[in-house]
Amino acid sequence: MDYLPDNNSRYKDVAYWDERYTTEQCYDWLGGFSKFQHILEKFVKKEDSILILGCGNSSMSGDMYSAGYHTIANIDYSSVCIRTMSARYSHCPGMTWHQMDVRQLSFPDSSFDVILEKATLDAIMVNEKTPWEVSPQTACSIHQALTEISRCLKPGGRFVSVTFAQPFFRKRLYACTEYKWSIKHQSYGEGFEYFVYVMTKGEKLSPEDAALEKKLLKGTESPPTRITTITNDDKEDFLSNIDL
Repeated sequence: MDYLPDNNSRYKDVAYWDERYTTEQCYDWLGGFSKFQHILEKFVKKEDSILILGCGNSSMSGDMYSAGYHTIANIDYSSVCIRTMSARYSHCPGMTWHQMDVRQLSFPDSSFDVILEKATLDAIMVNEKTPWEVSPQTACSIHQALTEISRCLKPGGRFVSVTFAQPFFRKRLYACTEYKWSIKHQSYGEGFEYFVYVMTKGEKLSPEDAALEKKLLKGTESPPTRITTITNDDKEDFLSNIDL
């Protein structure tokens, strides 16, 4: 099967993923766990309860389990994916698998110490061609997801978001008082750069991020004078088609 769809909008189609996961064994967006493990270890403890959003068929959950993180819940909206991954890691006690939409999590409030996503939110924005004109539908989907993530985090919990999106664009989505978290970020990669954002529940936005939120609410945020072009080695092309 050729896994690259004819149209990037298919990345939002669960039928596409069901078909893909029927034959594809493993694919890691934005590199494997080892690429950003040194960053994750600063914010995630081995005893933390962890939720991975849009797990796909990535080896990340298994690699984290091998590294000592033994309480991991995984969700994906593809039933084929969940069935396959559940069987693959049936030998890992403490690892659970659930078919679920990130915009409507069925977990109780304050369920997790850490919620982690890698390129899942990027995929939600696959139809967006410019960071300045996000469609109302996409903006609503992202807000629903972030609201659910905040709800399911314990006080002091961390939402870790791994993405190709630069801070100028991605912090525009995360800098929101309603989510009740602070924002930090680091990057990784050689020759190309990916970003790890860490939002801590219960901490206030920094003065800089609070000012950004105010500008966005007023509609006065100005485009940057220069944005660095990132070379992307990912075999999938949708990541290079959007700047969010």
